[in-house]
Amino acid sequence: MSIVLNGTTGIANASWTTGTRPSSPVAGQMGYNSTLNQLEWWDAVGSQWLSFSQSASYAVEYLVVAGGGGGSDPGGGGAGGFRTGTGFVVVGGTAYTITVGGGGTGGTNDNTGTAGSDSIFSTITSTGGGRGGVYNSNNAGSGGSGGGGGRNEGTATTYPGGSGNTPSVSPSQGSNGGTGGTANYAGGGGGGASVTGSNGTTSGGNGGAGTASSISGSSVTYSGGGGGGSLSVAAGTGGSGGGGNGGGDAGGGQTSTAGTTNRGGGGGGGSTDTNANAVPRSGGSGIVIISYAGTQRATGGTITTSGGNTIHTFTSSGTFTA
Repeated sequence: MSIVLNGTTGIANASWTTGTRPSSPVAGQMGYNSTLNQLEWWDAVGSQWLSFSQSASYAVEYLVVAGGGGGSDPGGGGAGGFRTGTGFVVVGGTAYTITVGGGGTGGTNDNTGTAGSDSIFSTITSTGGGRGGVYNSNNAGSGGSGGGGGRNEGTATTYPGGSGNTPSVSPSQGSNGGTGGTANYAGGGGGGASVTGSNGTTSGGNGGAGTASSISGSSVTYSGGGGGGSLSVAAGTGGSGGGGNGGGDAGGGQTSTAGTTNRGGGGGGGSTDTNANAVPRSGGSGIVIISYAGTQRATGGTITTSGGNTIHTFTSSGTFTA
């Protein structure tokens, strides 16, 4: 029913000082703060008192995927770090810098590829994928997911893959790379977001599988590891989530491929630079996606809607203004 106010005295709000504010306020509770000489209200999402001139906070869901590591001769590149979560509180009117990491470059012959670059949203950083290791060095890179290890044919030494989830966060942002193979210059597969890269054997190891997210409105898998390369037999395949295939020189026949753009996949490992179809490949760039319930209230990125949510997708660096 309606409430009718009579008279000319108006409404007298509850009053308190900053030190005597209600200890257990409820959402939307308001009163007059005599210390600050202003009306204020309780923002339950941000757990804070706001003046009526300030914007409210609200919760968002995020996906932050880093760039995948470059493949080497023969280790596959590790996938870019994969981090996602809900309930991250942003403050209306505040600008948040978005960084979308690029994929690492593929190596050439005895030279290693490079690590992928980090992707960042506010305090959330996903680490770039580790580079693949070369055949004569214990130098597979660590990162969001680790790069695949190499092998030294002269001493029959196999090298381990790089470590994933480096630096460590919880939940884990990625997995370790696989160990180099036992023959044929076979490389280990790069680690994926959810699965460790396969060890090489007499052929290249497969890249580890990535992780699916439906934040965009449909299920998409990100952060697959790159397959390991080999010399004369089959190379490893890339992990689901944009991992590139390893390349097989001589009788191997499989063409190496790069990690998929904006999926954070590791680049495929190669064999030698004498075969253009089997050179190490670059990792795929990352992506940042932010979603919240209801109609649009923020700016930045490519804006779409799905299932009652507004979605901001960043395929390159920019600014999210809440």
